[in-house]
Amino acid sequence: MTAPVEPSTVSRHRTVRAAYVVAGFGAVGVGGVGVVVPGLPTTVFFVIAAWCFSRSSPRFERWVLDLPGVGRMVRDHRAGLGMPRRAKVIACSMIVVACSLSAALGFSTWLPRAIVLAAGAVGIAWILLRVPTREAVLAARAERQLTPS
Repeated sequence: MTAPVEPSTVSRHRTVRAAYVVAGFGAVGVGGVGVVVPGLPTTVFFVIAAWCFSRSSPRFERWVLDLPGVGRMVRDHRAGLGMPRRAKVIACSMIVVACSLSAALGFSTWLPRAIVLAAGAVGIAWILLRVPTREAVLAARAERQLTPS
């Protein structure tokens, strides 16, 4: 499905490759936990895993890129497409729910509550302002192709 990584990006040193493989599988593990734990991101850890594997093992990189569900999102991220609008809405909603519950039920004083809520606000702002929306990027690309230079 996906082209293998260019050989020049794979590290020549065994120790470095081993470290990237370990880091890649660590990211896959955390991403796997994120699939079932609300509030823990998933895709970002698979993006990290694919990056690590691109420097250590083209076979494992292809494995991540071909995973059902998350592989497409990793490929979209690499292509600069960002997140689908629906995924942005779900991510922001989950941040609101997780941070609200954590602030309300997890702390009895105002300072930790404010820190949790502020961290959630930063996460939402990042998603809304810095992560491109897939549909908007595709529409802009289609418009550029239709417009003569």
